[in-house]
Amino acid sequence: MPLQNRVTPFGEIVAVPERGTMMGNRGILHDDRGRVRRRWAGKAWICCLLEFRGRRDPVMAPDHYTRLFFLDEPTALAAGHRPCAYCRPAAYKLFRAAWAAGNAHLGLGATPRAAEIDRVLHEERIGPDGSKRLDPADLADLPDGSFVREDERSALLVWRGTLGRWSPGGYQAAGPVRSGPVLTLTPPSILSALAHSYRPEPPFGLSAPR
Repeated sequence: MPLQNRVTPFGEIVAVPERGTMMGNRGILHDDRGRVRRRWAGKAWICCLLEFRGRRDPVMAPDHYTRLFFLDEPTALAAGHRPCAYCRPAAYKLFRAAWAAGNAHLGLGATPRAAEIDRVLHEERIGPDGSKRLDPADLADLPDGSFVREDERSALLVWRGTLGRWSPGGYQAAGPVRSGPVLTLTPPSILSALAHSYRPEPPFGLSAPR
């Protein structure tokens, strides 16, 4: 049986065989039997490399953070994770600069602290009832790397003028981007970072015209 440690664009943690191309962290979510008991433990949700400095730590070690896995970075961003400052310092600095430029109205300056970014993101990704927060937008206005809700279980990625329907193993082409109302899965402040030059790692297996 696959472990429950794969994250969808809705931020849900599910059990599927596919591993993904990136790892993540929300704190210790599992018990001593490897069962996930909560969706997060703190406001720092990060997106990491699968391998870093040759470390080979257990996926669900007792009293250690739960290793989560994403299909790709756009999926992690939609779920509300930011680049890790430790294993991805260059990506984190680019993200922080784009995030600060796109969210200047928050008054956090050009180099906000990670804890400040995490606080804003936590308010954006979790609704009052604890569910995934969705925000209205026009599809044609969204930057590359954005995710929108297609229905209760289906998510679409915006990438280079086309839409890709997400699955744990990759994307299915879902037509061109057209103007129209949608609900976004990617948090608003991350959408602003994407619109201000942050370029995530390319989506896994999705081809689109340049």
